Amino acid sequence: MKARNILAAGALILALGVFAAVAGASTHKKSATSINVWLMTDAKGWPDIVDAANKAFTAAHPGVNVNVTYLTWGEHLGKLDAALAAGNAPDVTEMGNTEMTKYMAAGAFYTLPASAFDNYKTWLNSLQQSATFAGKLYGVPYYAGARAAIVRTDYWKKSGVNHLPPKTLNEFYVDGLKIMKKYGKKDPNFSALYFPGQNWYAATSWVYDFGGSIAVRKSGSWKGNLNSAKSLAGLNELKKDVLSLSRADKTGTEANEWTTFAQGHVASMIGNGWEVGLITDPKAGNPALAPVISAFPMPSRVAGRQMPSFLGGSDLAVPASASHKSLGIDWIKYYTSTNSERQLATEVGVIPNTKTLLKINDSKPLLAPFAHAATFSWFVPTSPHWADVENAKVMQNMYVQIFTGRKSVKAAATSASNQITQILNAG
Repeated sequence: MKARNILAAGALILALGVFAAVAGASTHKKSATSINVWLMTDAKGWPDIVDAANKAFTAAHPGVNVNVTYLTWGEHLGKLDAALAAGNAPDVTEMGNTEMTKYMAAGAFYTLPASAFDNYKTWLNSLQQSATFAGKLYGVPYYAGARAAIVRTDYWKKSGVNHLPPKTLNEFYVDGLKIMKKYGKKDPNFSALYFPGQNWYAATSWVYDFGGSIAVRKSGSWKGNLNSAKSLAGLNELKKDVLSLSRADKTGTEANEWTTFAQGHVASMIGNGWEVGLITDPKAGNPALAPVISAFPMPSRVAGRQMPSFLGGSDLAVPASASHKSLGIDWIKYYTSTNSERQLATEVGVIPNTKTLLKINDSKPLLAPFAHAATFSWFVPTSPHWADVENAKVMQNMYVQIFTGRKSVKAAATSASNQITQILNAG
């Protein structure tokens, strides 16, 4: 779901040579006896859904087997780069949605016919955006993850707050001040809103809620936009909210925020749905908190609207140098069918790839808020060089500078915008 490693320059050059060699190859292989599918290890958690797709595929293609390989997020890009360079790419590969653009721009993936897949007209906007480059589709949305506020209702109620969820961001802030007054004096580590300084996925939602953005594209070039008037308004509001409500490490990450929540030092945090399970895990968390945990999409500064959430997730792509591209496309078709997506939502609890199924878990109070958060989302600039921005930690550094006071909001945002402009327009 997050951008991780990027293509090594040498591997990319070699891989591009392979792509050119296969550009005119037929997508049909008469002698195909098996296809290779690479999925992340997350899919081991839903083996029945993988098996169902394999059975449907083999029924449609007698004699063709499906070999599924499960990879970790930490290794998959390195293995893909090596396979592309060696000319033995898989027929289907899973990609984090922020990883797609660099590979699409390099010609690493095969153009896909959108109409071949279920729900192509109702895919989640940010997922479809992540799989599209220069107007062409190179990936199929698989599933998504959105962030929402995870709260301890007992802390809120005992602080005199009886109107969850708050209707606006300002109401959330005022409620947080009440909670800090009630619990913050007794516990020096307490946060009404736990917000580590590098938590840029959550932080940037303030920017988009105020009408700003990370960057804008004009006349074929990118321009950093974090120092625009609207972006600055969001950043100034964010600084006020975080400094008033959070005692999290201003230079830290959100990697283990659920641990602090489980220890009782947190009234709310902005996290992913799966973190609820970690908080209440019998071994690593605190199962006693289960009755008092709730969730809701973060409220917007505008009443009746929710704050846009970063939409993470996965896409499925067919490498341009794959041996059996048409078969790979067919496998993706079965694996992302409406029935498969419905199972992913109901059995696993992830957010499906289509807007038509977002309400399927409305009866489940700890799943529904995250699906609702996915209806109003933002995504990173679709530049081939975005991964370089992430690797340079431009966003994280800006927020740390703002929260620690090392730079003013305007100075930090201007520096970050200049870096983003330079990086996105490189090459």
